[in-house]
Amino acid sequence: MQDRYGRTIDYIRISITDRCNLRCMYCMPQEGIELCKCDDILRYEEIIRLCRIFESIGISKIKITGGEALVRKDALDLIRGIKNIEGIKQVTLTTNGVLLEKYLDELVEAKIDGINISLDTLNAEEFKRITRIGDVETVKKALQKVLTHKDLNIKLNCVPFDTSKQNIIDLVGIAKENNVHIRFIEVMPIGFGKLFQFLGEDQIKQQIESVYGKMKPFEQKLGNGPSHYYSLDGFQGKIGFISAISHKFCHECNRIRLTCTGYLKTCLQYDFGVDLRALLRSGASDEQIKMAIEKAIMAKPLEHSFLDKSIESEEQATMSAIGG
Repeated sequence: MQDRYGRTIDYIRISITDRCNLRCMYCMPQEGIELCKCDDILRYEEIIRLCRIFESIGISKIKITGGEALVRKDALDLIRGIKNIEGIKQVTLTTNGVLLEKYLDELVEAKIDGINISLDTLNAEEFKRITRIGDVETVKKALQKVLTHKDLNIKLNCVPFDTSKQNIIDLVGIAKENNVHIRFIEVMPIGFGKLFQFLGEDQIKQQIESVYGKMKPFEQKLGNGPSHYYSLDGFQGKIGFISAISHKFCHECNRIRLTCTGYLKTCLQYDFGVDLRALLRSGASDEQIKMAIEKAIMAKPLEHSFLDKSIESEEQATMSAIGG
């Protein structure tokens, strides 16, 4: 469906858990966060029901996320269930890669359409510093296994810090030798993301071009979200940027988000939306839930205003709680 500004909303990110097996410093504190009660988290049958309703209003692309989605028991059963919904064109997964090697064969068997792996650095020391408890070799092994599946759409997501130890050039090199797209994601100032200084898109491009030459804009669409891409001579993969603050893309936003507790968010910045769990568990009909979703989408804000300090109703939760 279209919102009141004429944007087609056809993509939803669904968080299935707020739990994570890493403690990335821009996402949560080292001791973790206060976790949702299990009874408050949507059951799989509730998510499946909502996905059927989402499909009925034109949402055909679904991203499964967390926290870390693969820590939730039987997550593959949910993916299979969503894949079986007629009208859902694409189901993809975002993961930190820690459990990916274990579950990759099942994901491929379930016909997952794409996997995004969060990987901020290949440097073991820096990876440990960023994630606090992670071992980069585990993710590297998973990546090597993923790369054997040539038809799988693979993207690596990197949050670029202002640190030489991160060495983003090493990450970019993966796209030279493999059909993998590397994306640099500018973190929105939500939760712990407000506390860190990140490299901007222009700075990253300058670093890459100093090693690999001129980056050429790639005009074709790759994926469901707002990333824009560049080609480099001799590269199999593309280099992408999701720069929500410095290169605002709200005018073409096509997404909404569902938290693991069933709250539908239409813009990442704001804390308003609609509580779909309450509707589900109060006995609301599919039509009533559909109408609530449509009403929320029609109220979707025109744009975020993260640089406006006077904004009210701003989201206070961490990204792991929202669904990153």
